[in-house]
Amino acid sequence: MTVLEEILATIKDYETIVIHRHKRPDPDAIGSQVGLAELLRHSFPEKQIYQVGGPVEGLDYLATMQDVPNEVYAGALVIVTDTANSPRISDDRYDQGAKLIKIDHHPNDEPYGDLVWVDTQASSCSEMIATFALTFSELSLNDAAARLLYAGIVGDTGRFLYPATTPHTLEVAAQLLRYEFDSAKLNRELEQIPMSVARLAGYVYQNLEIDPNGAARVILPQSLLQEYGIVDSQTAAIVSLPGVIDSALAWGIFVQQPEGYYRVRLRSKGPVINELAKKHHGGGHPLASGANARDLAEVETIYQEIQALCADYQK
Repeated sequence: MTVLEEILATIKDYETIVIHRHKRPDPDAIGSQVGLAELLRHSFPEKQIYQVGGPVEGLDYLATMQDVPNEVYAGALVIVTDTANSPRISDDRYDQGAKLIKIDHHPNDEPYGDLVWVDTQASSCSEMIATFALTFSELSLNDAAARLLYAGIVGDTGRFLYPATTPHTLEVAAQLLRYEFDSAKLNRELEQIPMSVARLAGYVYQNLEIDPNGAARVILPQSLLQEYGIVDSQTAAIVSLPGVIDSALAWGIFVQQPEGYYRVRLRSKGPVINELAKKHHGGGHPLASGANARDLAEVETIYQEIQALCADYQK
């Protein structure tokens, strides 16, 4: 029995299913989580399916979460999507069910759960859920699920620009576009930003530091975020901006949090950065990761490590 067959058999065995995703969600987190929920609701209308987690942080045009009492978890199946490490799971009741399934496309550094399906070759967890849906005749996609899964794929591939985009990614996306939803509107919603973030983008371009080997960084202190009227979740929109600069090879966006530490968003066009991220309380994909820096001294250390990676890559 394949892992997909095991997952389907397990889903069939449970009347109550609670689906989680990671904190600070992006479109793939919401797309895979609620896309799976909508898929299961449509395929198994007799089951009770719930989506839980903290605030969706500006992604409420995709979906919202449900308030679920603790007693729902008794005897329930819990599924966590798009979350590599258990500390990142939004809503710490994920381990209160009868069985736990992990579905993810990040490196499997922590294989938590009773059943694990990890595919690091997938562009997104949403692509994995869509593949799951298209594999079995017992599963039936609907318009709501297709819209969410398409949003997750578009979000995690940067509109199909990132290296993780494969022929299978495009084949799955084409299948999802057969359903009735406004993909043009959805793409606009995924792309549009408020004026405050547009002004922050200008600051990033004006203040980006790039060394001769293509290592780049910009530091966004709390005072700046307050000046621009920006919260941390909105800075996700500017993370990819250095990538359009020809001389930028790998970069870090260092966003100071209200508590004083820095959230570090790392991206690369070549040098592998996820091992660097793991050294600083983070992780992720080889070319897209996140980490944390306790202070400006650790910010400097991380930037020096990015510089070393770029220098080695250029040799």
